Amino acid sequence: MPQLFKRRHNALAKLSLIALVLLPTVIFVVLSYYKWSPFETEVGVALSQPVPFSHKHHVFELGIDCRFCHSLVEDFSGAGMPPSKTCMTCHSQIWHGAPMLKPVRDSFKAHEPIGWNQVYRIPKYVYFDHSIHVQKGIGCSSCHGEIDRMPLTEKDRTFYMRDCLSCHREPEKFLRPRDKIFNAEYKIPGNQLIIGKELLHNYNIHKEHLMDCYTCHR
Repeated sequence: MPQLFKRRHNALAKLSLIALVLLPTVIFVVLSYYKWSPFETEVGVALSQPVPFSHKHHVFELGIDCRFCHSLVEDFSGAGMPPSKTCMTCHSQIWHGAPMLKPVRDSFKAHEPIGWNQVYRIPKYVYFDHSIHVQKGIGCSSCHGEIDRMPLTEKDRTFYMRDCLSCHREPEKFLRPRDKIFNAEYKIPGNQLIIGKELLHNYNIHKEHLMDCYTCHR
């Protein structure tokens, strides 16, 4: 009986079977890369803002305390964005005619907030309170990275569930003395675990409750 198919057809059939097996793996790798890429997470991406505000200039170079602008961070769930009158405290005298600051001046005159684009977004099913973290010894840079060195504000980390759990499981690795919470230059010392365990007691932190679902999902 003559051969119905040419030999190259057998090779094509084998390649098709191999491709069928590999295709799901390739799709998984591509989707995973996309999911964790800056395009999706926006980590390291400076969003466009009405005013190109520089933390590096204001915090690192001028030494302005975080609370001067984010005045609600110690008492409320949100850190709070500064009203334009806070900006005008300085900029009514300094760079008062700069074109880039026109949105600030317009906001101040109209008594309307500046439409900043939110850098960090937390899902509605997640409860997060800035004040409790600050009151319990978590510094700004613990979550926001070296924000004092950022010419334009960008996201330092994803804040997926695993990011939060890494701290909630072992908070003693991240706790700071109260007078170092807003110190952007603070570095974790070599004896952090010893200091951290003492701070757990001083801040009255109960680790067993930090892992409760209700802590973040209310």
